[in-house]
Amino acid sequence: MKATIERAKLLRCLSHVQSVVERRNTIPILSNVLIEASADGRVRIMATDLDLQVVENLETVSVEAPGAITVSAHLLFDIARKLPDGSQVSLETADNRMTVKAGRSRFQLPTLPRDDFPVIVEGDLPTSFELPARTLAEMIDRTRFAISTEETRYYLNGIFLHVTDGDLKAAATDGHRLARFTLAKPEGAEGMPDVIVPRKAVGELRKLLEEALDGNVEIDLSASKIRFTLGGEGGVVLTSKLIDGTFPDYSRVIPTGNDKLLRLDPKSFYEGVDRVATIATEKTRAVKMGLEPDKVTLSVTSPDNGTAAEEVPADYASDSFEIGFNANYLKDILGQIDGDTVELHLADPGAPTLIRQDEKSPALYVLMPMRV
Repeated sequence: MKATIERAKLLRCLSHVQSVVERRNTIPILSNVLIEASADGRVRIMATDLDLQVVENLETVSVEAPGAITVSAHLLFDIARKLPDGSQVSLETADNRMTVKAGRSRFQLPTLPRDDFPVIVEGDLPTSFELPARTLAEMIDRTRFAISTEETRYYLNGIFLHVTDGDLKAAATDGHRLARFTLAKPEGAEGMPDVIVPRKAVGELRKLLEEALDGNVEIDLSASKIRFTLGGEGGVVLTSKLIDGTFPDYSRVIPTGNDKLLRLDPKSFYEGVDRVATIATEKTRAVKMGLEPDKVTLSVTSPDNGTAAEEVPADYASDSFEIGFNANYLKDILGQIDGDTVELHLADPGAPTLIRQDEKSPALYVLMPMRV
């Protein structure tokens, strides 16, 4: 194989694929990327961790000899990063080595044969639809902070995508909080199986979306695999296995009868929670909210660090009462609210609270209270 590629294109492509490759691998080939140069002047680069696979096509300056080889992903990425701007990078293989040349630099890297490189077999992906990249990015941003990190409850380690009531919904929960994002069901999503997209696939997809926000993303899926195609022909294709488990019926925890409505400015509320939580320790992460007509008093009491309190003006007209929340969880949710007001629908100190920007907002959050 012999191909010449502009450094900027090679670097951008490697930055996409190398983050899929785990730093520590028991299987040597999984540390490598597969590079395939074809006679039509294109190079295809692929990386996998056996659960997730990213493939990207690049245009080259020239392909003098087609062929395929695998080489260390992180090593090639680091080399490309340090090569001079504007240089052309030549990749040539011979005798189980890859020679990388650019300007006056020359590297010889060990390789492994392409036949050993594992490829995820997609099988049949019967459901197919498109979403604008911006919408998909917002769907991820509004829900992924609530994905559980507990390995024992593996079925919560991802975003749950499902079609219900004529809408496509994305949900994530860790048992303490729930985030749900709703959008109109795209054409082609009818009869789609309920799927759980793993956390790592969500993170990699979000990074790729950053550079393709103006386009559409094609989504193809079956009950066990999902494929995202960005940038059409010659773009990036991310394929992931899905989590094999049943997501709990989260709709049961979304409160419908919470009659106490609190409205306030999300920014000043966030800052107030952040300030009083300064003295909170690991054991006392709870911030107490004292609700009274037209104001909320935020307070934290820590046996080691003393006490803190702050009043935040609010629109509240129901009975006075106190409720406690985990300060970090509350801040995570408030950080998702873009508008000038946020609504908290409360019932009592022991019941889950519904949080949203307003009733038209596609994003909805549920937060379990803490005893304080």
